[in-house]
Amino acid sequence: MKVLVINPGSTSTKIAIYEKETPVYTQSINHSVEDLAHFHHVLDQLDYRMNIIHDILEDAGYHISELDAVSARGGFTKPVVAGTYVVDENVVDTMKHSPVHEHASNLGPLLAWELTKGTDVPAFFVDPVSVDELTDVARVTGFNGMNRRSMFHALNHRSTARKAAEMLGKTYDTCNFVVAHMGGGVTAVAHKQGRAVDLFNLYDEGCFAMDRGGALPVYQLIDYCFSGMSKEEVIKTISTKAGVYSYLGTKDFKSVVDRAFDDNDEAAMLIFKAMAYQLAKNIGSLAAVLEFDVDAIVLTGGMAYSERLVAEIKKYVEKIAPVMVLAGENELLSLAQGALRVLNGEEEARIY
Repeated sequence: MKVLVINPGSTSTKIAIYEKETPVYTQSINHSVEDLAHFHHVLDQLDYRMNIIHDILEDAGYHISELDAVSARGGFTKPVVAGTYVVDENVVDTMKHSPVHEHASNLGPLLAWELTKGTDVPAFFVDPVSVDELTDVARVTGFNGMNRRSMFHALNHRSTARKAAEMLGKTYDTCNFVVAHMGGGVTAVAHKQGRAVDLFNLYDEGCFAMDRGGALPVYQLIDYCFSGMSKEEVIKTISTKAGVYSYLGTKDFKSVVDRAFDDNDEAAMLIFKAMAYQLAKNIGSLAAVLEFDVDAIVLTGGMAYSERLVAEIKKYVEKIAPVMVLAGENELLSLAQGALRVLNGEEEARIY
């Protein structure tokens, strides 16, 4: 089985070819600010990125017809249950005309569609950010008409949870996990027997991240919204200029750790400890959702490489359940595995 995987990010396009679960070719293309400056919307980048992928595949000697599938990162679709989805006209229409948010990941299904158009090669997207498996009680906010939203790093969450279950000699659908993804965004999720039943979402809940505010005090936020800024300015600020950046002026977590521990920077140490503290509170809350029947607490994402951060979180939560550290993000492999599960008959491809 040979699968081409595509992961478009805000400043990069990563592709790889997998033979079963082994990468035989990988390439990461970085897009400079200058390259992207004349594109007013993410969708405008489609032809630009498609041409780059075509050139890379041609130079590497690969042709679409020799592939068994193309598997792409999913975009901001309407809420869906987890799984591997067929890229069809409905998906293309949503990504072009009515995505929930404008984001580079929306290009994933479109790139897969364009690459496979006119061939017999199936195109898939896997576990998009908009995976929504919340229970009814988890949706209630406290104000009628406002419901909690499910947006999280579903691809890495579910892949990491599967790996954790395998390490425990079990299967994902028989385990209860609290998984915390710690990267550019921070999300914590309660996984109950193969479903993400509750969470602290990517944008407006839970622990702050490097540049996102997380859960902010409601009345202070209201005051901020009426301080003379436009709606767009407020959204941009709390989603790209908040979090650690607002306190320390950096979006580099390693520099925060260096300042806190090597430079004895008291401000950096406070924010470092506050991030661990808030995330531990999130983990404890989600353990309660699982009635404290938790097989493991799993820490993943790029920041999980920090032994100091892991140690700081563990001191709060390790009495709840064993803490497993599966650092990093294996998104390309996860995309390949999603397609392979369908090709091997382990699960049925879903229709959007």
